[in-house]
Amino acid sequence: MARETADTLGEFLRTRRGQISPQQVGLPAGERRRVPGLRREEVAQLAGISPGYYLRLEQGRNLNPSDQILTALAGALQLDEDAVAYLHRLAHPAPPTRRPRSRARTNQGDLQPLLDSWPQTPAYAQGPSGRVVAANRLAVLLCPFFAVGHNPLRAVFLEPEMRSLYPQWDDMTAKAVSGLRAMIDVDEADPELLETIGELTVGSERFSTLWARREVRRRDTGLTRLNHPLVGELDLHYEKMVRAQAHQLIVVYYADQGSISAERLALLSSL
Repeated sequence: MARETADTLGEFLRTRRGQISPQQVGLPAGERRRVPGLRREEVAQLAGISPGYYLRLEQGRNLNPSDQILTALAGALQLDEDAVAYLHRLAHPAPPTRRPRSRARTNQGDLQPLLDSWPQTPAYAQGPSGRVVAANRLAVLLCPFFAVGHNPLRAVFLEPEMRSLYPQWDDMTAKAVSGLRAMIDVDEADPELLETIGELTVGSERFSTLWARREVRRRDTGLTRLNHPLVGELDLHYEKMVRAQAHQLIVVYYADQGSISAERLALLSSL
């Protein structure tokens, strides 16, 4: 596993305390602060633990903190539900398992007939590597990087066309990376996905910056805006559905009924 794809409890704690200002937790800012965010002793004070114990956590010398300690740290660092789950995952990683060779590995295209039955709804499915393993025609018309064999995450950061397609590219990329952190377990992740993360860390300054923030937020639903070269601006809802047993992620887009975006999506499907 590439080092840049990994994360540890200590790294996560250091990064997150650097993103919390003293004012946010009711502490005086003080005159001189050599580092942004909270000091170690301030986090320890807020969590009700000793500074020495907290230092050992950041240094990786205490690898078995209790759930009570983790809850206290989450409160001190103002972590939301997704970040709390990630904190617990880092502190108590699941034992490595040997993933069986499932149908998802040998027959990842089994979703194609289902997606083809939704001709008016853009939809595609990704395998464990992040590559698209099935996609319907409208999804490919919506974005060529939703076609089978492509990796949408890689395209978002490395393909210039994606910046034109997504007018809110900065916001979209931030959501993509924080969502990836929420979903991925680097100890169990597909090697190709880890290679992609490593490639993006080196090849995309934007991805590298976002990955280093260690923001964690799962987004299974939302709204995105696309500036399509043929039909213009589209405001589309998206839904992400996980097929856990098959290790697949299905992504579906749709527009509000009767909206201009729905009309433009129908026009796109007729091309």
